[in-house]
Amino acid sequence: MFFSMMSSELQASLKSNLPQIRILLKKNPAIAYTKITEIGFDVGRKYNVQLLVNFPHREKINEFEMYGKRDLSIIIDRQRRNFPIERSVIKSKAREIFGSVQADDAYMYEGKEGVRIMFDGGRIDILPHSLHVWCYFDQKVTEYCDWLLSEVYQLGRSGSDVSSQTKS
Repeated sequence: MFFSMMSSELQASLKSNLPQIRILLKKNPAIAYTKITEIGFDVGRKYNVQLLVNFPHREKINEFEMYGKRDLSIIIDRQRRNFPIERSVIKSKAREIFGSVQADDAYMYEGKEGVRIMFDGGRIDILPHSLHVWCYFDQKVTEYCDWLLSEVYQLGRSGSDVSSQTKS
């Protein structure tokens, strides 16, 4: 449920700051992006992760209704190099939820590992230290990302729920 909670909170926070973001976009898009990044970091801090709202194409920053609903990076632990579970389980769960998807090993160099899930609507890059969702967060994407944050990144496990992760 971490992905669902974080993305909902991110969407609400971005929406409440939208008037300011729109003004900043007209004056200076770089400052607007900085504001969006700060909002993502503020929300992520509550979950002990870094949230980064991405705009892979410049024009996407003007699609206000999509803020926090697609193209999100979640950095969990930059030191992690390996998954706590087998990559085959990660790929199998993707096939279970999405049906026909391309699930491949990726970023396999310098002792690191990763998985890339490709489907019609986009892709999800799963690295031991971070999750990058390059698509719209529909029900299946949200379900899969909730599973990843629980089972692969082990957020929400005993002693690591939101309240104990919140920094003072």
